[in-house]
Amino acid sequence: MAARGQAFGIDIGGSGVKGGLVDLATGDLVHERIKIPTPQPSTPNAVAETVAKLVAQAAWDGPVGITLPSVVIDGTVRTAANIDKNWIGTDARNLFSEALGGREVTVLNDADAAGLAEDRYGAAKELTGLVVLLTFGTGIGSAVMYHGTLVPNTELGHMEVGGMEAEHRAAASIKDRDDLTYEQWAAEVSKVLVTIENLFWPNVFVAGGGISRDYREWIPLLTNRTPVVAADLKNSAGIVGAAMAVSAGIAP
Repeated sequence: MAARGQAFGIDIGGSGVKGGLVDLATGDLVHERIKIPTPQPSTPNAVAETVAKLVAQAAWDGPVGITLPSVVIDGTVRTAANIDKNWIGTDARNLFSEALGGREVTVLNDADAAGLAEDRYGAAKELTGLVVLLTFGTGIGSAVMYHGTLVPNTELGHMEVGGMEAEHRAAASIKDRDDLTYEQWAAEVSKVLVTIENLFWPNVFVAGGGISRDYREWIPLLTNRTPVVAADLKNSAGIVGAAMAVSAGIAP
């Protein structure tokens, strides 16, 4: 059970299923987050069982917001990044609802959830206009918000930039794989940002993903024209955004 103004969010990733109760007034987790390793293989039924275990561990009996590293349309998964390919075509909303005893469930893309959270509570909370969040990790996830309204399921990491997919040029994993310096990697990120800003003219980019913790090392090196700020909410952004989505009835 929870007080009014609280909601429960779960963020499903390639290595962990993380969840927690969120205070919607502040965006803070009410209790320490719960994390359970993502089952391997990460099939729909196995992940649904893990979600049910996490919710039971939290003693939560209300609606649940859930993220997936996927395009999600009307509750159905259309792509599968870092999870089992059997997710494609799965009615995730129905799957999770059944695993949780028939309760209300909202399912959305993980970067979209992070974008909602950063726009409401984090790095973009004082900003207006068009906000583009990019998560730099194994690939590049994206979320686009206009005055706080989400444009769901953007896949800007798959845009072609100089003959390559953006994430094949500038994901954090590319920096590690090719042993790039921050200067070399920031030059590639700049090419991606210039391509995006020439099409969308955002007011600000929010940079997320684990490498955002080192933002002082590389954000000052970027040469694109749009301001870039580091994400604030770090590992809780997906959880917070999922909780926001189920509370507000956001269902891409």
